[in-house]
Amino acid sequence: MSPELIGIIGIIVLLLLFLIRVPISVSLIIVGTCGLAMIRGWDSALVQLGTTPFSTASSYSLSVIPLFILMGMFLSYSGFGNDLYTAVDAWIGHIKGGLAITTIGTSAMFSAISGSVNATTATMARIALPEMKKYRYDDALSTSCVAAGGTLGILIPPSVILVLYGILTMEPIGKLLIAGLVPGLLQMVLFMLVIYVLVLKNPSIAPVTAKKPFKEKVASLNSVWPFVFLFVLSIGGIYFGFFTPTEAGGVGAFGAFLLAVVTRRLSWDDFKSSLNETTRLTAMIFFILIGADIFSKFLALSKIPVVITKFVSNLNMPAMVIMLFILIVYFILGLFLEGIAIFVLTLPVVYPLITLLGFDGIWFGVVMIFVMNIGLLTPPLGLSVYIISGVAKDVPIQRIFKGVIPMLLMMILCLAIVVIFPSIVTFLPDLMK
Repeated sequence: MSPELIGIIGIIVLLLLFLIRVPISVSLIIVGTCGLAMIRGWDSALVQLGTTPFSTASSYSLSVIPLFILMGMFLSYSGFGNDLYTAVDAWIGHIKGGLAITTIGTSAMFSAISGSVNATTATMARIALPEMKKYRYDDALSTSCVAAGGTLGILIPPSVILVLYGILTMEPIGKLLIAGLVPGLLQMVLFMLVIYVLVLKNPSIAPVTAKKPFKEKVASLNSVWPFVFLFVLSIGGIYFGFFTPTEAGGVGAFGAFLLAVVTRRLSWDDFKSSLNETTRLTAMIFFILIGADIFSKFLALSKIPVVITKFVSNLNMPAMVIMLFILIVYFILGLFLEGIAIFVLTLPVVYPLITLLGFDGIWFGVVMIFVMNIGLLTPPLGLSVYIISGVAKDVPIQRIFKGVIPMLLMMILCLAIVVIFPSIVTFLPDLMK
């Protein structure tokens, strides 16, 4: 068989393994190793299988991942998320749809520390859903705003997914993290706007809560400063060139630990849980990256990326039309596959094509995040919706999926804005030192 045919068979087998829920890392290692063996022989394949784990795991650039995860875990297990929700609610909870808007705002701020969809969604579900249920908020509205707010976790820095994108494409990680800030805030504002409009049309879905005294509002700010401090310290340090991303992650994790200890919010059991969860997530991501490295070497030898790039470059079509086709394919993949699986499956082929067409690699990373986020809220996968369903067991999952439709429309609108005006993504990274 030709290398190209072997490559196509490998991609099909990988997709099948993903669909039957074989772990991503295992699927990549199996297909990549077998593919290398078919092209170069088993001796070469086994050499790659033996050397790639060490060369990947010992990479300095990967050390940023456990550090940012650890920072989020310290704050999550310390209960700062509850304080943050209370503070935001004190300021905007009394307006129409105030608790739902508070949930979106709190999700954005928590995302700025956790960098994870799952962590943000699960935390906000535990905090916000009981509060909105207490004030008789409509189930579809309350669950949909938690699910939508959770998607900000991989857009607003520090985003672990954007770090992975940078590692897989060799784009500068610091600029990628900064690039997600403005689009993430824009998405947050659009979510808040659609909630306000929905409540304006049907006030019964979100009863108005009592306005808090000004003194209570000011006092609530005492619980917000840890998030602001750590965000400015880590992300601001990256932007102004004081820290590399890895150094910022170390400073942020240590700062979060000190805050938790000084405020006596972190018990010994919570400390062990934070380390355990960080270790588990880091190991999972590292195994995926090891598999992605092996699979990328297989794809490179199959010559599929070169063939596709040459084919597209010979097409007499505008670059933006090709980009729209790529986004449609990503949307379809997002209905069935997790975001990390999509990254490692497609980037070896798509990224060279994107750069050939003249698009900015950092901009495309943020665009991919938007498309992935849409997949998080759409069936049949809809991972964020399933997380919410696991917490709100009394709400039918069909009702949650129906409730997120207005949020999906805002996500598509935001994606369109970012595609039409790419400077929204690139202007902050372009200003970095």
